Amino acid sequence: MLDINSINIEQIVKQVMQEMKASPTKTASPSGAIPAKARLAMLTAKGKFEIQEHSIPAIDDDEILVKIEGCGVCGTDAHEYKNDPFGLIPVVLGHEGSGIIVKMGKNVQRDSSNNPVALGDRIVTSMIFGKDPDVEVFDLNKLNISDNANVYGLLPDDDYKFNGWFGEYLVLRKESTFFVVNDLNLDMRLLVEPAAVVVHAVERAKTTNILKFNSRVVVQGCGPIGLLLMAVVRTMGVENIIAVDGDEKRLALAREMGATKTINFKNYKDTDALVEGVKDATDGRFADFGFQCTGSPAGNANIWKFIRRGGGLCELGFFVDNGNATINPHFDICKKEITLVGSWVYNLRDYPTTFDFLKRAQGIGLPLEKLITHRFNLDEINEALQTNIRMDGIKVAYINDRF
Repeated sequence: MLDINSINIEQIVKQVMQEMKASPTKTASPSGAIPAKARLAMLTAKGKFEIQEHSIPAIDDDEILVKIEGCGVCGTDAHEYKNDPFGLIPVVLGHEGSGIIVKMGKNVQRDSSNNPVALGDRIVTSMIFGKDPDVEVFDLNKLNISDNANVYGLLPDDDYKFNGWFGEYLVLRKESTFFVVNDLNLDMRLLVEPAAVVVHAVERAKTTNILKFNSRVVVQGCGPIGLLLMAVVRTMGVENIIAVDGDEKRLALAREMGATKTINFKNYKDTDALVEGVKDATDGRFADFGFQCTGSPAGNANIWKFIRRGGGLCELGFFVDNGNATINPHFDICKKEITLVGSWVYNLRDYPTTFDFLKRAQGIGLPLEKLITHRFNLDEINEALQTNIRMDGIKVAYINDRF
């Protein structure tokens, strides 16, 4: 039997304290020890990822090391992959990711919703909101439009290396925003970021006071953003949703996401005929509100004509410069007194709303998991981007098969 009186309690306490000082970070790994090196996909030229191996940097008291589970491929990734419009090459892309905390500094206690954080938690990231007095002076909730705002996956290459979700690990720096999402499955975690984009757009739309339960809503573009947009509007109780796209498979999925009517613009000989098609779908009254979810200038020019007099429009499709759209300010804006809002990514408060949306959508039977149609491992990352560019599926995802 152990004689507790023979144990030097003071000596044990000192030993434990010394060990804690020697290891200020907390560590854990879902599959053994954390390796000294790990792989990532570095975009080294337009249209060319190289799989590189780099040393995992030390994690300081305010940082987090995340082992990556996977990451969705975004249209923004595809634009950077093809054309480098942001001038970032070399860069590790990927901003729709999810992963598990395997190491974190002692100062990391809570996530951006003030929930406690522990090793083994599944997390997603939001933006890195930098200080911007020119924006803060008029609205603290507008830091998403600041030039000082950054996102993992669009950070310039530096000594950290692990700056994007297309890799095996990610390093979260001090003052990063992140959320614990243990109660969402992997597919839902990979949809958080694009869903937050859509939630933000709907919140912008609500500021017009036009979007209501009985609104006739037209959504142009049935890619991942447009389909998620329909799902968000449907979970709000809107039942009259018209989807416009040129792909019958995407229009079929739009009906599963809540669209009550679908219009294939390829079936109409010109814009005037397409406008008549939207008019017929809305019982001759046009839409109360429209969401433009494509990056097409022609699409932007068309959607104004789908909206009734006094209606509203949210433009959220142009996350890169795809050129100018031609509209008639007299007929499209002034005469109809259209209320327009633009939408740019998201702010911090959109994320908790997004988590509730994802749960609610599943609760009412919207099959969001069908949005993820293709999965690729890290060695196949070039094919993943090319699949996205070809528009072969809906949402393409990188899945870490070494997780």
